[in-house]
Amino acid sequence: MLFYNADYLRFVPCLRSTNLYSRRRVTMKRCHLLLMILTPVFMFLCAIPAYSLPGDVVKKVVLPFHHPTGIAWDGKILWVADRLSDKFYKLDCSKGELLDSIPSPAYFPSGLAWDGKLLWSTDPAAKKIYATDPSKRLTVKTLDSPSPSPMGIATDGKYLWISDNRTDMIAKIDPEDGTTIVSFRAPSGDVRGITFGRGYLWCTDRIRDQIYMVEPETGTVVMVLPAPGRFSWGLTWQDNFLLNSDYQDDVIYKIVTKDDEYFEKYFERVARVNFRTDAVAMGSGVVNRLNIFYAVPENKPNQVLLNKPTFTPKPKEFKKDRWGQRVAIYEFENLKPGETISVNMRVELKSYAVRYYIYPEDVGEKIPEKISKLFLADDVKYDIKNPYIQKIVKEVVGNEENLYWKARKLFQHLISHMEYEMVGGWNTAPTVLKRGNGSCSEYSFSYIALCRAAGVPARYVGSLVVRGDDASYDSVFHRWCEIYLPGYGWIPVDANAGDRDWPADQASAFGGISNRFLITTEGGGGSEYLGWNYNVDAKWLASGKATVFLDSNAEWEPLEK
Repeated sequence: MLFYNADYLRFVPCLRSTNLYSRRRVTMKRCHLLLMILTPVFMFLCAIPAYSLPGDVVKKVVLPFHHPTGIAWDGKILWVADRLSDKFYKLDCSKGELLDSIPSPAYFPSGLAWDGKLLWSTDPAAKKIYATDPSKRLTVKTLDSPSPSPMGIATDGKYLWISDNRTDMIAKIDPEDGTTIVSFRAPSGDVRGITFGRGYLWCTDRIRDQIYMVEPETGTVVMVLPAPGRFSWGLTWQDNFLLNSDYQDDVIYKIVTKDDEYFEKYFERVARVNFRTDAVAMGSGVVNRLNIFYAVPENKPNQVLLNKPTFTPKPKEFKKDRWGQRVAIYEFENLKPGETISVNMRVELKSYAVRYYIYPEDVGEKIPEKISKLFLADDVKYDIKNPYIQKIVKEVVGNEENLYWKARKLFQHLISHMEYEMVGGWNTAPTVLKRGNGSCSEYSFSYIALCRAAGVPARYVGSLVVRGDDASYDSVFHRWCEIYLPGYGWIPVDANAGDRDWPADQASAFGGISNRFLITTEGGGGSEYLGWNYNVDAKWLASGKATVFLDSNAEWEPLEK
């Protein structure tokens, strides 16, 4: 008897940091899991973690054949298509038995789905769709595919759905004659298996090694999960879990889709950041008083400070602004022409990529009073009562009541009507939306205005950014939004980062960020210290012809883990 290595369970080194999962691996090792060889035909492995996240594997079946494609669960038995043998295999996973096989009608069986009576399958080589009665071992219907390369197939109880990786399309079709009823763009470039579960369409991309939860009416990608294997193909729904066949691993994975854990951080980065500002007195006059304000970072879901930030020189005092942002305040007097003042903040931190797993139907309705008061209020950059803002919200949101879908619809509208461009200045949201371009700050102001006008609390965060290499400097910085969803809390939404071509990439920016940031600032609008800036700001009083030039940059230095 072989002992099961629990380290095998998390099998996505390209997507997640291995070190991050040591706690989970220790928990599972305590279970003393065994690899049981139940039959000489195939092996069955099972592990139930003490806690789970969507995307976690809780079971796997190692198949006796080597070219598995589509899979279908009929309520009791798992059917698996094999490309090389052109067969459908009948498996009893609970007992670990290979029960039977029947011939496939296709020379290239790819997708597989069960409608309660028939097995539906696709053949991308012949451009055909077949319905097979497994009890009679007969193909009872053949349809021409409406697309050139039908890979996956699913049923919603009434209609069929197919995925096509040549046209990058998902289509809803009539099972009587194959007529396309509706179609939309696939989440990404090589979608294979698809299935229905919990009211959503799920599909898998074998190049990206990802699984997507898709709203079937619009094709909006709601959730992105990591695929556990290296060539993800077939997908089927089994009692609130996904079963996923992997063509390279010859394995069926059983995947968690929902649990108590809905938040994940991965891709750990350990770094030191030196944030320096040089303030130079310019002109012929005297700067009588100069105040420099530094936003002080704190622990957040994406970052853990390894120690308290250190400041050089020592600030005069620390205060909090109206948004609760802690600020280090410097004060200097009587700067002569050409005189330079330098301040520095040093932070050592662990930063992470972040992903929230949100089910829209689980988002609550009740917003805490304190959050409503602060983050639904109007401000000069938002102008939420402006007729143009109100018009967009009415047209885009309509009668939608769910806070997630309000925010998501506005997000999709913004990224489809905006282009990134540093045009200078920070204009108000109506001006930016009419113009159709803007900086990351203007994306943020516009999105906050739309959300608040629709009743979704929103704020912005500001950050220092890794630019390329681990050792790099940043003088541009970045700002994005957070929205408040009852039951989930503050969720990152970066409309600027989400302004991309593929629906999966758009979804990744709604509820997720990378590990490239040190967030310094949380703000809901104008601050008595930072104004509408983030990271740093300055104010001064001067006599004569005098002003202050500020030069700020952040140096990133990697530290050993």
